[in-house]
Amino acid sequence: MSIFQSMDTTGSALTAQRLRMDTISSNMANVDTTRAKQVDGKWVPYTRKTVTLVPKGNSFSNFLNKAVGSDQTVGNGVKVASINEDTKTPYKLVYDPTNPDANEDGYVQTPNIDPLKEMVNLISATRSYEANVTVFNANKSMLSKALEIGK
Repeated sequence: MSIFQSMDTTGSALTAQRLRMDTISSNMANVDTTRAKQVDGKWVPYTRKTVTLVPKGNSFSNFLNKAVGSDQTVGNGVKVASINEDTKTPYKLVYDPTNPDANEDGYVQTPNIDPLKEMVNLISATRSYEANVTVFNANKSMLSKALEIGK
C-alpha cells in the first residue's frame, strides 16, 4: 500500500461527491423547465438526472492480491459510472390553461423533480464531501507529523 493511497481514495470520493452536487444543482435549476429538448418534433420537459457511483477495484494489483491469497483488501475509491436520466418517475401535470405549453385539456407537463428529495440528496452529498475533507486533512496531518519525526 502506497503512502498516498488514502489521499487518492479520498480524492476520488471528493470528485464524485462534487459531481453529485453539481448534478443536483442542475436539477434544482431546471425545476420549471418545460422545454428542455425535442422528441419527435414535440417539446418535453427537463428530465431529472442522477449520478451512479461504483467502486474502483478492477486494478491489476487487486487481482494479483486475490490470486496470491492476500487478505489485504484496501479500497481504491469510487468513480462515476454514469449520469442517467430518471425515466421511471413520470412528469408532473399542472393545470395552467394560459401556458403556451398546455395541452388541449389545459395541463402542462413539468419536470419530474421533487425539490424536497433533491434537497435531501444535496445535504447527503454535502455531508459526505465534508467527511472526506476531514479524512483528507487528518491524513495530511499524520503524514506531516511522520515527516517531523525524521528531523
